[in-house]
Amino acid sequence: MVAHSRWLQLSYWVLCSLPILFLLIFFFYPLGVILASSLQWAGLSSLPSLGQFTKLLWFTTWQAAVSTLLTLALGLPGASVFARYQFPAKSALQALTTIPFVMPTLIVATAFVSLIGPNGIGNVVLQRLLRLSGPVLDLQHTIWVILLAHVFYNYSVVLRVVGTFWGNLNPALEESARVLGAGRWRAWREVVLPQLAPAVVSAALLTFLFCFTSFGVVMILGGPRFATIEVEIYRQTAQMLNLPFAALLALLQLAITFAVTSAYTALQRRTARPLQYRSAQATQRVPGSRQAKAWIAANVSLMSLLLLAPLAALIWRSLTLGGTFTLAYYSALSADLGGSYFFISPMVAIRNSLAYGAATVALSLMLGTLGAYLLTDRIRSLQRLVAWLDPLLILPLGASAVTLGLGYLTAFNRPPVNLVTSPALVPIVHSLIAFPFVLRTVLPALRSIRPSLREAAAVLGSTPSRVWWAIDLPLLARALATGAVYAFTISVGEFGATLLLARPEYATVPVLIYRHLSRPGLANAGQALAMSTILMGICALGFLLIERLEPGQAGSF
Repeated sequence: MVAHSRWLQLSYWVLCSLPILFLLIFFFYPLGVILASSLQWAGLSSLPSLGQFTKLLWFTTWQAAVSTLLTLALGLPGASVFARYQFPAKSALQALTTIPFVMPTLIVATAFVSLIGPNGIGNVVLQRLLRLSGPVLDLQHTIWVILLAHVFYNYSVVLRVVGTFWGNLNPALEESARVLGAGRWRAWREVVLPQLAPAVVSAALLTFLFCFTSFGVVMILGGPRFATIEVEIYRQTAQMLNLPFAALLALLQLAITFAVTSAYTALQRRTARPLQYRSAQATQRVPGSRQAKAWIAANVSLMSLLLLAPLAALIWRSLTLGGTFTLAYYSALSADLGGSYFFISPMVAIRNSLAYGAATVALSLMLGTLGAYLLTDRIRSLQRLVAWLDPLLILPLGASAVTLGLGYLTAFNRPPVNLVTSPALVPIVHSLIAFPFVLRTVLPALRSIRPSLREAAAVLGSTPSRVWWAIDLPLLARALATGAVYAFTISVGEFGATLLLARPEYATVPVLIYRHLSRPGLANAGQALAMSTILMGICALGFLLIERLEPGQAGSF
């Protein structure tokens, strides 16, 4: 009996160690190869000057910081509306405003081109109203459109992280301060803000991380004038064949993202223990004053203009490109306009994306769930280890997808592990990016399971596997379903690593969209817009499922 128990315990630890093994092989090993390469070739003349290096780092950092500040400035008022008020169509609006977050950055860029590009709907309407011959909003290939797109992409991060936490805070503390004579602003500054601070900083760190590693938005909207570290890694790898410089940039970006993810996980643990918690239903109210109604109306209008207008413009542009309403670009999705080995039909790309998505769901669900068990209270005696494992397991969340692609090209291009030519490499890198989302979704649900339930089942004679099927799985089902949708939408929209790794005949929808946008002609542009709309629909459907399935713990992300 003792031997059987030890065998079960050993089996449990072996299973829970699989995420660490996966990271060692497919994350840290490729990065180690990059490190060895950079140390070996650091003295080559192909490396840039210190001034070029500093300029690249400075632009990447300041555009991420400004994007973060703008996102907070616009997102915090919206978070207060969702946290404190009940109003018609609130659930639908919350779902719609969060769709941009699960949208691929490539589609975000395409949506903005459709809205405010030289021939975008916004410019066409303004030209007609003002009777001008040229575009009114000439924002393409400027820093302003990059910042605007980053706010569009990350606005929902503030809504979800801060709004959910804010909505569960007990309003009695603020009300007590008001009764004792504090004004509205002083009560908010001295009572509410200190409680919100960890959530606000967590949202800021997460937003900074996404903007710092921005790729598709900067590459398409910024054009050749602007480059983040992520974009420069791709250019140095795919265009300049300067692997030493790309390796050094990858290491620098990884060091910064590890520092940010470490701070984020520490703050997230703090937000999981607020001073007083109440259900959102108990803290929210119907607006009664004109001031409250005007505040809600202003924020809803801003959300609609900032978040929904680009998506609507993308759909409309895909139906009217060329000046007339047509479905020709959708009906032509089965055609291969490239006419060569390097171009496949959009339907083949859709099939590839769906296949990669299914494989990513299976792999990331397993890794994310096992990682969540590794971080639960079953190993309370190893709290110091858990404190290190938590940021390490979500490190791929902020790591450069292009860096991962570069690492794979460097590490897995020779026997006995030659995966560069294998289509299996794409779902592996997709799972590496997706399983941290699964982990952060499953972990709160797993921690909420009372140990007494498992203990009672064990006392009644249930085996560990039976306990998992009868106790854990039913309680984790909604979180697992949510994680699966996250993994699928991330996979079908991933662009940076896939652009480097996917063989031409196994290209995905985002890669094919990029290829079509890079080629002249209405037919190529029309197919790119049609594929973007379809991919947007898939992501939107996935997030609407998340809204229905999500367990609802504050701070689950």
